[in-house]
Amino acid sequence: MELAGRTLLDTAIDAARAARTIVVVGPRRPVGRAVRWAREEPAGGGPLAALAAGLRALPPGSDVVAVLAADLPAIEAGTIHALLRAIDEANGADGVVAVDSTGRPQPLLAAYRTAALGRALATVGEPHGQPMRRLLETLDLASLEVGSAAEDIDTPGDLARWQEGRP
Repeated sequence: MELAGRTLLDTAIDAARAARTIVVVGPRRPVGRAVRWAREEPAGGGPLAALAAGLRALPPGSDVVAVLAADLPAIEAGTIHALLRAIDEANGADGVVAVDSTGRPQPLLAAYRTAALGRALATVGEPHGQPMRRLLETLDLASLEVGSAAEDIDTPGDLARWQEGRP
């Protein structure tokens, strides 16, 4: 999906530009920089299965993973840095989840401790078709209000509002 002549995937990749490794879960497609590709098996297993596939594709030694959905038109590097600072300050928390302007947690815009995320995924079991809330129930999470950075594009109406410059 494109917005203002740029794909939302490239917007997410650019926001994560400071990362040592960027993993994109989904079918390969042209992007603006080098990334590591992963795919959930079977394909189309939902966000939890995609998260598990992305975690498996990380190189060893990754202590923290930032998770970004590829439908966040206002995501910027500053939001990722804020999540990473918040997880450093969240003593003992397994992660920090972004909260949108309506107060709703957005688990696909978050920073998680890699080991805790791996344990939680193991507890959930087969992730294919499982709801994200199953994972969240097993983690001790802090939250961070990020406003419009957490607003996503889920419907044609959402896209039309963003195209008109009104998130």
